[in-house]
Amino acid sequence: MPRLLLVPPDTRPPTLDLPVSLGRMTGADMRVPPAGALPHFFTPGDTDALADWLRAEGGQAGALVVCLETLCLGGMIPARRVADPLDTALRRLEVLRELKGRHPNLRIYAFGVVVRVAHDNDPHEEKPYYGDWGRELRAYSTAFDRHARHGEGERAGLDAARAAVPADILADWLGTRERNRALHLAALDLLAEGVLRHLCVTLDDTSEYGLAAYDRRMLEARADELGVWDRFDTYPGADEVPCALLTRALREGLPSARAWVRYSGTLGAGAGLIYEDRPAGELVAAHLRAAGCVPADSVQEADFILAVNTPGLRQANVQPDLATVDTPHRHLPAFVDALRRDLAAGRAVSLADIAYPNGAERRLWGLLRGVPLAELAGYSAWNTAGNTLGSAVAFGALSPLVTDRAEHAGALFSRLVDDALYQAFVRAEVRSALDRPSPFDLGEQYPQAEQELRDRMGPRVQNLWDTHFAHLPLEFRVQPARLAWPRLFTGVFPLTVR
Repeated sequence: MPRLLLVPPDTRPPTLDLPVSLGRMTGADMRVPPAGALPHFFTPGDTDALADWLRAEGGQAGALVVCLETLCLGGMIPARRVADPLDTALRRLEVLRELKGRHPNLRIYAFGVVVRVAHDNDPHEEKPYYGDWGRELRAYSTAFDRHARHGEGERAGLDAARAAVPADILADWLGTRERNRALHLAALDLLAEGVLRHLCVTLDDTSEYGLAAYDRRMLEARADELGVWDRFDTYPGADEVPCALLTRALREGLPSARAWVRYSGTLGAGAGLIYEDRPAGELVAAHLRAAGCVPADSVQEADFILAVNTPGLRQANVQPDLATVDTPHRHLPAFVDALRRDLAAGRAVSLADIAYPNGAERRLWGLLRGVPLAELAGYSAWNTAGNTLGSAVAFGALSPLVTDRAEHAGALFSRLVDDALYQAFVRAEVRSALDRPSPFDLGEQYPQAEQELRDRMGPRVQNLWDTHFAHLPLEFRVQPARLAWPRLFTGVFPLTVR
């Protein structure tokens, strides 16, 4: 049984529990750091404890999947907030060189996240001042990149955007970005040296213009210089990357998994996305490559079907959207018919629902009632299109390696519960039951929110199991639901399948 170490970006279920379950369903011995060493929300993890844990575990492991931000700056969200200097972050990074020197056969798969330019004025996931200056910082980000790409014709816009932000705030915000970019460039050097087996540096909540796009171009230029593109990926994503690199680690030595992509509309590959800088088809291609997969030439030769529910034209946030999502550019009943045929033919099908961000499309969920959901190889519909696709690709690519059917059923069921039941339905119900809750901090309404969550989710979870999974020779237990952080965005739904 291979032993695999995982240092996640944080402790939310999709970033920690999901990759652990994906590994265990293939028989891997998954090891994660002690809880006290990992970050919680914007509280940094203990980087010294993480380094000590890696030194203790590295000799017994075949592979390590590690988040650079957690290792070097305390976590993906803390990396946007802490004031740790660059030399401190680079010193912490050196533990990877030390591990590789001590254990030459240890395969190290690393990932980092370009500092995002958040779409919301969140003072907790970003620097506290972002709550007051988020709009102006976003405007500066766009103006800077437009000037960098198009020249002096954009100078007036850049000067106006710079003048709108207090100088000290702008300097601090840009300094954080520059430090993290330098960390990622140093990781590229480790990749070139052979310390890292593969490196992903992804873009969280990105857009066509902005500082994230500027950073991506700098990373791409450095990758050109180093000649490391065969082992490097940079693309829109973040929370799902542990699943992608876990897939690479577990399929080491095997032929590349072949994926046949089936879209919900004939123009699905060209559909526009809200939190990504490219159309759906290009994002799919990037996520397949990151996980070590290749496109199949036919359905018959594919190792799995990646079924992607795309918007008709472009994603929208509010369901139903009849202008850009639910349009004649796709036909959901035909898409579901194709899923049913694929399952009946015994094909491994992993369903990625990216029509809307932050949860399943309710219309598609209704159409899936007649589909044997327990037969799916995977399901994902959470957060950004990139988060959804990376998770679904991992499910599909690992499906031929599944040895623990109960672990697989638990991982699949957990995604159905979270992405569909909670994110698409119950989250809005809980929000409506509260008194105008802040999306950033529930404050005194936190206990009430969790009680509403438990009351509303319990019966739905049991009904979903009884409808689609109860015929399987499995024992199912569910524990009370709770929230990962003091906000409604991420639920925790503990369950055990044996």
